[in-house]
Amino acid sequence: MAETCGAVTGAYMVLGLKAQSGTKTMQEMKTETKLAVRQFNELFVAKHGSLKCKKLLGVDISTPEGAELANTNNLYNTVCTELVASATDILEENF
Repeated sequence: MAETCGAVTGAYMVLGLKAQSGTKTMQEMKTETKLAVRQFNELFVAKHGSLKCKKLLGVDISTPEGAELANTNNLYNTVCTELVASATDILEENF
């Protein structure tokens, strides 16, 4: 929907799953996940300037015109691929 980058939301899911290891309480898992998400956000924004798809792609893919521009400019295969790789690197290096 052109809000939070899909690579970012995917990273959140990984962090949430990681927090479920062991015999932690639900509150401990939530606290750990929130802290990890905050840290991830800081690292991703430092590297890319935003968490928002619209800013990262430079077009609003929630509109027909923006989606067409993204397709025409091959943004999904260039920019998005790089963002997924970057999110993965951040996870591997920091979590």
